[in-house]
Amino acid sequence: MRQVVIDTNIIVSSALSEKGKPAEIMNLCFSGVLQVFYNAEIFDEYKRVLSYRRLNIAIEIQVGIINAIAEVGTLINTIASTMPLPDEADRVFYDTARASGAILITGNIKHFPARSFIMTPAAYLEKMSMSGRIRST
Repeated sequence: MRQVVIDTNIIVSSALSEKGKPAEIMNLCFSGVLQVFYNAEIFDEYKRVLSYRRLNIAIEIQVGIINAIAEVGTLINTIASTMPLPDEADRVFYDTARASGAILITGNIKHFPARSFIMTPAAYLEKMSMSGRIRST
């Protein structure tokens, strides 16, 4: 099983549309193809951002996503790194990916240093498809 850390923008995108690469990533997580890692701060951010009124995400979808992540994901503890990042709020995702040895999947690639373990949904799905692990749409 492939290990991933999912940036909040991927969660939100999948909640807003059942189509597209973010939704495909989340479907792979919820079906057990990908193992999601998160820490308490990330989990709290998922809940907080999904509940933003301006996003207008139905409460049933919010609860479904949070419950699914809690059920299939792995909660870990992390220690903050000193890696310079353009957006300090993204440190928790970077550090969780490093601590778990997972790939960080984000739609905001520019918020992170260029590292082989940080990928967009499209790049990750392409890599998985090329390795024969999944069939990407």
